[in-house]
Amino acid sequence: MPAIRASASPAILDHLSALADTTRSRILLLLDRHELTVTELCGILQLPQSTVSRHLKALADSAWIAARAEGTSNLYAMSRDGLDPAARRLWSLVREQVGPTPAALQDQRRVQSVMAERRSKSQEFFSSSAGQWDRLRDEMFGERFHLGALPAFADPAWTVGDLGCGTGQASAALAPFVAHVIAVDGSAAMLQAAKKRLSVFANIELRRGELEALPIDDARLDAATLMLVLHHLPDPESVLAEVARVVKPGGRLLVVDMLPHDRESYRQQMGHVWLGFSEDHLRRILRESGFDDVRIVPLSPDARSKGPGLFVATAKRR
Repeated sequence: MPAIRASASPAILDHLSALADTTRSRILLLLDRHELTVTELCGILQLPQSTVSRHLKALADSAWIAARAEGTSNLYAMSRDGLDPAARRLWSLVREQVGPTPAALQDQRRVQSVMAERRSKSQEFFSSSAGQWDRLRDEMFGERFHLGALPAFADPAWTVGDLGCGTGQASAALAPFVAHVIAVDGSAAMLQAAKKRLSVFANIELRRGELEALPIDDARLDAATLMLVLHHLPDPESVLAEVARVVKPGGRLLVVDMLPHDRESYRQQMGHVWLGFSEDHLRRILRESGFDDVRIVPLSPDARSKGPGLFVATAKRR
């Protein structure tokens, strides 16, 4: 007769084996709610490191927990995504039975002390470093990291027009966070520079065209930007009306430009047509061009900048 092969044991029996030890169940109760290091688990469970490490290995081998490295330590947590439905049902039953035991309740009190100690370490750092925090943060991350993060507020499904894109700085900031960027400029030299900067992005389309006659279909854009552009334009009203044409109803416009100033030399040196814009002037031409909900806020000046003050204006297409 042919030999009868022993069939593999059902997975549920492996799960039962992993949870049969009370200490492992207590560890899982902790890791079901928190990410903890071996040292923290030792303090909570009041057990030596060798014992805790042995139980962690058994739980990891059976896919109940996962670890991630943080610095020189490993943080452990329950691996919910890796558990099959039978294991999740089993854990629900075990948690219900083990959770109210005196040992598990004591573990929960100790884990709160661990969380409090973590908070106190952070608070101690900020209490001692408050006066130097800006300098420390800038040394570690630079002065403008937060500006690079703010475009993440944009809807990831948006198509955004970077109108008067210049060398593509705004397009580069927006591209990681939106579906598509249409960057328009009338200068071939500027577009060539933008092409070099933006070559790493697959979702930016460069188009040459005048802002008074944008090479964009009606209601194509969810949002548009005009970054330091308006003061170069002979007829801002006609450009804003053209922007209103290509922005969808309810779409957003963001304008950054100069506050009123008296630097006449800019007309000859840099081709400026307008010496900044007052709030009343800008609000009027935006409304006449088809935009509502206008908001204009002066920007805090950069201590290293030499130019006039700037403002940011936002508006919604009617």
